Parts: sequence; structure tokens; C-alpha cells
Amino acid sequence: MAQGGVRIGLDVGGTKIAGIALGDDGSRLGSIRRRTGWGDAAVLEGAVAAATELIDQLGAPVQSIRSIGIGIPGLIDTATGLVLHAVNLGVASLPLAAGVQAALGVPCFVENDVKAAALGAASLRQDTEPMAYLNLGTGVAAGLIIGGRIWRGARGTAGEVGHLSVDPQGRVCGCGQRGCIETLCGGGALARAWGRGGELPVRDILDAADAGDETAVGLRDDLFRGTAAAVRALVLSADVETVVIGGGLTALAPRIEPGIRAWLRRDAAESPFLQSLRLDERIELLPADSPVAAIGAALLSSALAEIDPFEKEMPVHG
Repeated sequence: MAQGGVRIGLDVGGTKIAGIALGDDGSRLGSIRRRTGWGDAAVLEGAVAAATELIDQLGAPVQSIRSIGIGIPGLIDTATGLVLHAVNLGVASLPLAAGVQAALGVPCFVENDVKAAALGAASLRQDTEPMAYLNLGTGVAAGLIIGGRIWRGARGTAGEVGHLSVDPQGRVCGCGQRGCIETLCGGGALARAWGRGGELPVRDILDAADAGDETAVGLRDDLFRGTAAAVRALVLSADVETVVIGGGLTALAPRIEPGIRAWLRRDAAESPFLQSLRLDERIELLPADSPVAAIGAALLSSALAEIDPFEKEMPVHG
């Protein structure tokens, strides 16, 4: 039986921290958003301040907080809560869990943000079928939930489909390869290929493609083709039942979802095998700004303690 108490989850991103508090029954008791700092000290201070703000918002004593979970980019040693190479935050090596726990006296757990989001997305589904969460943002990565738990693989790289090369003659990726999936459907790669600036380059690409711009049409096709390749790789490698797509690009979901499904059907047109997998029916797009990473972070105290995070007393309500 799980202990009682409020669970706090923080999603630490390159520009903002989104926080959520979950009650014993999984209900959402509070939420906050604040700017992210740069560098080790600022990231730690921001996490402590965000958790403190949530606690104050609840009007609850610190002793009533069961745990604080944090999803953050970078390589994570989940056993110690050490964050490595979170380059978008200016963090090289930060003992984040230890720092937060020392400041607030509450157990703290840390996980990669995409893996935490996968856990949150799985909790919202309320089923135990194998699932992948595909994050389409500045970069592209996925988290796998198998048997109700995060699947990391032998060295923690399970789900790194963004760096699977699908076009050896394609654009150079930041990882050094050519034609990675991320070069096709990552927001950062699309913006660089577009090269025309703008506050929301992917939206500009879609607008220009609708107006007949040939360069934009090609990049729009790359977005659909790359996302379809990621879905195909996740299903064929891990046999997940569903690929839930989230991340910043889902703000454009009505404009990209039909194209992704159409490209999956196009890929399968000449392959009875792919047709049998019905890949276009196995994707779901999250609503824009869905707090799955913060929800998943709140559940880390169970997930990282080898306790079933989907216990009956912990449903997560929308």
C-alpha cells in the first residue's frame, strides 16, 4: 500500500518550470509556472522555489509532502538524482535531488523529462498496454512504458529514435550522423532548414506550404515523413500498442495530425505487412500544453522505488 501525502511534480524545461501537486487520490491540487534559470545554481534555486510556491499555494505543511519529482533534460543517474549534460540549461553536472532534498527536507527523485512525460501519458491512459511517448519539440526523442514501468534499456538510450538515420544523404544532425529522424521532424532542424527566422518557424513553414511555397512543401513533407518513421520504428522495435505524440509541435496538432496519418498510410501502401500493423490507427496527439511531464514527475516516487505507479489509490484525474 502506498503512503499517503501530496506528491509534487516539476517539469524543468529550457525556458520554464511547470509544476503540479497531486493528492492521495490523484486529483490535481495546484499548479504553477515560472521561468527557468541558467546554470547549476539557478536551476537548483528554481526547482526549490517552484516546489515552495506549490507548497505555499496548497497551504500545507512541508511534512505533508510525500515526495518531489523532477523531469529535466539531460542524462540522469536516477539512483542519485545527478543531472549531466543538460546543455539547454547550462548544466554540466548537478546533484539536483540531493540539493532539493537538503533545502526542503522532502524525498526528491529525478528523471529525464521525456521519460517522465511517458510515465505521465501512460497514467492518463489508465491501461497497462505497452506504450511509447514521442516528444516532438526542438529535438525528437521517445520514452517507453512497458509493463507499467519506464523501459530504459541496457544503457538508458531506449527510445532515442531521433538519432536513427533514415536518409544517409540527408541533412547533417547535431549527433554527427546524416539524415536522422530529428533532422526531418525536429523543430530546431526545421527552423534551420527554413532559414527565414520568425517566432514560430514550423507554423510559418505550414503557412507557406499551404500557399504553395516549394521549399516549405518539402519541409512539411519532411515533418510528416520523419514523424511517421519514428512511429514505425517505435512499433517495430518495441511492439507498443500506442504511440502518444506530445511536445511543443502539438500546438499545431490540427494541422499536422492528418499529414502524419496520411504518410503512415502512404508508407504502408505497398506493404501488406505494414498494412496489417495499422500504424495510422495507433497514434494519439496530446492537447497542447498537456502537463504530462509534470504528472509523470509527480509519480516518480513510486516508479523509481519499484512500486506500481498506477495503483488503484493513485488514478490521475484530468
